[in-house]
Amino acid sequence: MRIPVLLPLGLTVLWLVLTETLTFGNVLLGLVVGFGMVLSFQKLRPVRPRLGRVRVAFGLAFKVLVDIVKSNFAVGRIVLGMTGGREVRSGFLDIPLDMRDPHGLAVLAMIVTATPGTVWSGLTDDSSVLKLHVLDLQDPEEWIRTIKQRYERPLREIFE
Repeated sequence: MRIPVLLPLGLTVLWLVLTETLTFGNVLLGLVVGFGMVLSFQKLRPVRPRLGRVRVAFGLAFKVLVDIVKSNFAVGRIVLGMTGGREVRSGFLDIPLDMRDPHGLAVLAMIVTATPGTVWSGLTDDSSVLKLHVLDLQDPEEWIRTIKQRYERPLREIFE
């Protein structure tokens, strides 16, 4: 069994920050608790993530950052009533998914929820359809294309 090191060390650092002390006993306790948690919780994680194509991951992260900034401005205009007389229609949208990897789906959920104006509302039991709530749903087909091409395709390259 391979023991991961970064997570327990990160948990130890978090422990030291929270306790605001850097004594030998506290560092030792943080290490014991960190490694103990990681080793005991490994059985609860039956599927290991398989990461590929790191370059694609960096590109996706940049796209998400740009989309979050753009969405903040778009939602801000809606909240301030600067829609140019256009009616804002919110609604739910079902998006068919090809990705089944639970780690990729989790990242997709974070991306969608972190982007202002959209919220991950549900996923079918077989992970084939994502229900998405959109604050300003003007063109459902465009939303489906955007989620599938801009987010799902690169996530599939990374995780599957």
